[in-house]
Amino acid sequence: MPHDHVEPANRLLTVPNALSVLRLLGVPLFLYLLLGPRADGWAVVVLVLAGLSDWLDGKIARWFNQMSKLGVLLDPAADRLYILATLVAFVVRGIIPWWVVVVLVGRELVVGACLPVLRSRGYGPFEVNYLGKAATFNLLYAFPMLLLAQGGSTAAQLLRPLAYAFMIWGGALYLWSGALYVYQFTLALRRRPGVAPA
Repeated sequence: MPHDHVEPANRLLTVPNALSVLRLLGVPLFLYLLLGPRADGWAVVVLVLAGLSDWLDGKIARWFNQMSKLGVLLDPAADRLYILATLVAFVVRGIIPWWVVVVLVGRELVVGACLPVLRSRGYGPFEVNYLGKAATFNLLYAFPMLLLAQGGSTAAQLLRPLAYAFMIWGGALYLWSGALYVYQFTLALRRRPGVAPA
């Protein structure tokens, strides 16, 4: 959506973009580890590295002024793909119920349906807000804990309530951030086409 600060540059070859691409390439590997050999330990390693690169590419982009339009698209796309891949794998393996995936994917579909309408009225995509980042942070913490909580060991039993707490809190924030995007969308529709908000 329109905003006052300087638009990101049209740069492609930046360190943050390279990290985002590597994070995207890790999605099929992550899914294979979960559903093929069920190598949960290695899947957790991939997920932790993805979370670390997510934090690092944002820091590098700000520190070295390497923000770009491509990075604005790649960063949330990688986050969403990891979340979707994890949810699908968890349903297949019976770790979470199917309706959780329906609710969270439904949120994505509703927010995604707003974007072409915004473009037609001269707006850009939604800016990623802190609530959305907090939701992603909670979910990316919940997922490895849910994997490590499988089994009947004492450690797994102790970790399980914490894992589900992160999952519930992250899911609630994810839906809340989606509601805020829809609210921004309705505000944009009330303005005349092509008129930026003050």
